[in-house]
Formats: sequence, C-alpha cells, structure tokens
Amino acid sequence: MQLTGSTAIVTGAASGLGAATATALVTAGVRVVGIDLAAGWRKTPTPGGVIPVEADVTAEADVARAVATASGDGAAPLRLAVNCAGVAWASRILGRKGVHDLDLFRSVVGINLIGSFNVLRLAAEAIAANDPVDESGQRGLIVNTASVAAFDGQVGQIAYAASKGGIAAMTLPAARDLAQQGIRVMAIAPGIMDTPMMASITDEFRAALEATVPFPARLGSPAEYAALVLSIAANDYLNGEVIRLDGSLRMPPR
Repeated sequence: MQLTGSTAIVTGAASGLGAATATALVTAGVRVVGIDLAAGWRKTPTPGGVIPVEADVTAEADVARAVATASGDGAAPLRLAVNCAGVAWASRILGRKGVHDLDLFRSVVGINLIGSFNVLRLAAEAIAANDPVDESGQRGLIVNTASVAAFDGQVGQIAYAASKGGIAAMTLPAARDLAQQGIRVMAIAPGIMDTPMMASITDEFRAALEATVPFPARLGSPAEYAALVLSIAANDYLNGEVIRLDGSLRMPPR
C-alpha cells in the first residue's frame, strides 16, 4: 500500500517509538496526526510536520476528535493508524509492599490494551469509509504495539505482560473482522528498545541488557521500529500477524 499522499494517526507520538514513527511517515510524504497526553507534548518538541492532538487513548471522545482531525483532509484520506502509546509500570503479585494493587493492573491494561482497541475501532470506522486503493479492495492498515513480554513476561511484569498479550491475541481476530472492509491489522512485538524510558539507566545496566540480546547485541532503535511500520505498509500480504523486533532475544525470568 502506497502511503504517500494519505493521512496516518500515531499514538504516543511525543516520544520514543511514536515520535520516530511519526517522523518517518512525514518524511515519506504522509500527513500525520500525532496523539499524546498534554504532559507528553510539553516534555518534547512536536516532531516536524506532525499535527499534535492532546488526547487520552482510553477516552472515546478524545480519540473520536483525533480521528475527525485525521479524516478532515479529503485530499489525504486516513489510511494508517499506529498504536505506540503505552506504560510499563511494574509490580509483583506478592511483593515487599504487599499484594499487587488492583487499580495499577486496571490502569496498565486500560492504557495499553483497551486504549489500543479504542483507537483501532474508531480508526477502522473512518478508514472503511474511504475508497479502496487497489483492485483487491484494500483501504488501510492498523499496526498495534505488543512486546516480547507478551510471550516472555518477567518477574514484576504481570500487568504489562497481560496487556501486551492481549494486543498479540487480538491481532488475528481483528484482521479477520476487518477483512471485509479491506483493512489489514498487524502487531509489532519490540524487545528492549532505546527509548526515553531507558535514559535513566546506568551504563553498567545498559551493558547487561545488551548482553542478553544474541545479535545484534544492543538495544533496538525507535528508527528500526518505524522502518518496520513502513515495511508492513509496503507488503500487502502481511496481515493478522505479530512480528518480533528483538534481535532474537528471549527474556529471562528477571
């Protein structure tokens, strides 16, 4: 699918994977509507060429407003939605401070899984209203962000692993649900990525993390995630699958 001249929605667009993806899409000639919280936009400059929208991915009205902004330019129809917004708060089921907080579990699942589904469903509705781009009837693509934690969840990642496991599990049924509308659904499961969340770790800890990755023995780059999004868009036969982007990493228990 050719994205040039179309519009894309990217959540979590103020930093990390979302900012890299938004920048790559703008460079590829795509009109990009970036979604993030107000606090996210205050922390970092808006990626060049991106239309910033302050929105909570878990709020229906916020996402509907962002989708309306993305759908408002008839010359550049909405063809792509990329869900990068997420949190990685950690807690053990039974830890030193007691039992896992239920509201924390709800929050992680709410933002990572329910937020992604909220964007998926409303973006799909708008994409389905467009004319097909080719004789196969293709109208667009939705890419969600899972994680290797969906398959190799570590100690303390019960909420995060559950939320990302949900992303992985809904990929195929979402693709099947939206096949009639000509909308593909894919997911990327990143390994250890060099995002702002890693900025505070020590050099020693970084080296230890890199040593767990077979090859290349380093952290992944947000630009590599963005490049994979563009590759998925370019390959029309990719649908209903989760792609690990992890240097063949398999996470240890802790």
